[in-house]
Amino acid sequence: MLKQIIGATLLLALPAAAQTAQVSVTVDTSKPGAEIDRHIYGQFAEHLGHGIYEGIWVGENSKIPNIHGYRKDVVEALKKIHVPVVRWPGGCFGDLYDWRDGIGPRAKRPVRINIHWGGVTEDNSFGTHEFMNFAELIGADAYVSLNVGSSTPYAQSQWLEYMTSDSKSSLANERRKNGRDKPWTVKFVGIGNETWGCGGNMRADYAADINRRYATFANTPREMGTLKIASGSHDDNFDFAETMMKDGGKFDGMSVHYYTVPRVFKDKGPALGFPEAEWASTLNHALHIGEIVSKTAAIMDKYDPDKKIGMYVDEWGTWYDPTTGSTPGFLVQQNSLRDAEVAALSLNIFQRHSDRVKGANIAQMINVLQAMIMTDGAKMVLTPTYHVFDLYQVFMGATPYPAGVSGPDYAKGVPMVDVSAARGRDGKLYLALVNTDPSKPAHVVTNLTGAAKGQILTGPAMDSHNSFAAPGAIRPVAFSGTTDNGKLAVDLPAKSVAVLKVE
Repeated sequence: MLKQIIGATLLLALPAAAQTAQVSVTVDTSKPGAEIDRHIYGQFAEHLGHGIYEGIWVGENSKIPNIHGYRKDVVEALKKIHVPVVRWPGGCFGDLYDWRDGIGPRAKRPVRINIHWGGVTEDNSFGTHEFMNFAELIGADAYVSLNVGSSTPYAQSQWLEYMTSDSKSSLANERRKNGRDKPWTVKFVGIGNETWGCGGNMRADYAADINRRYATFANTPREMGTLKIASGSHDDNFDFAETMMKDGGKFDGMSVHYYTVPRVFKDKGPALGFPEAEWASTLNHALHIGEIVSKTAAIMDKYDPDKKIGMYVDEWGTWYDPTTGSTPGFLVQQNSLRDAEVAALSLNIFQRHSDRVKGANIAQMINVLQAMIMTDGAKMVLTPTYHVFDLYQVFMGATPYPAGVSGPDYAKGVPMVDVSAARGRDGKLYLALVNTDPSKPAHVVTNLTGAAKGQILTGPAMDSHNSFAAPGAIRPVAFSGTTDNGKLAVDLPAKSVAVLKVE
């Protein structure tokens, strides 16, 4: 699945004393890039483990404080980081999803088996109304993945009409009868999910034909401006992207899926207690998404030189072995400082490719894989990844600039310092800096002048993390730049992520 070679060869030999590395950064403010689309900071919420139930939805009668059934603490945390878009209902779950199972009185909804994720029963108490109202509640756009793996174009067309029609049709009236008078806005429609895998195990040619067929009928009111996202490639399998761009018909965006693992997909490695070799290999593999984005963009440029079709990395993040004692199919894993670095490196890559990458959805929002938030009963904890997304809010809608870095590598294929620069909507210049070295600080000298203040995220160990017992162990703290011969400089601690505003 990945080009993964791990071991001692990945690591540079570290001196006994961690000497400060010298790094220079040059930001070229004369070459503004395409606006960074706010949708690259999106989320993914699948019916998987406790991602939906207990994570988002507890029901109106729960003793856990809630807003019409949605966890109040989770809602408030998500609103704080201004989540721009949520993708739902899957993922693989969506490839067997019948939208009619999730409408009408909850007590009368059918109970199904979630065959993909643990074989548990799904009571469908969280369905279309619950999701669309949740997206509205947190201020996010809705990304609805259609079922092209096991359903029909007609059924999916009906679903979209049910959600978006303001007419007096039977479907629109059925929605009104079920409690929603005004139609919802569906900003994004996914034409299937992973058609190369759990979405149908399709060949590229067949998947392109399926996209042409289903996209023809996946319509919403023209004034809604819904964007249709084709199911594209994953990892280094660029044939799907090539074939979809060539023969997939009309669409507005194409997906790319990529997961970061420390070892190989069948033997991923633990989320905590890992050796430094797996810190290095994880960051190396995370950076590989840059090559995937670049090669996919080159394919897209062949067929879409005007860049009218966006790239949507609508599944990405770390994937480790499940937490010991958890249900394997629930994909429970802790979230450490290593995950924060993966998040920052990945977002920096998306920001550097703002001309093509128009959306991304980290997997997943709550309690699953590289989660933003973890819950346990009434308890909730924000993960280091959540804090990175909080820090990166300043880049939503910002104008990026090229940022060159001259300095040592931490490991093979892993520069010690990674930088992203952009001018925010407030007119201020922002820098995101990542020190990938878990032991050595860096003295970063830029070509900029002025002062810089912001926040930094770091911790004492590579696997430092927040827990229910210590929810604030890893959190952003105030951080400032310095000067070096009249130039803005930053003394960047080991294993850290910082975002600074340049005055």
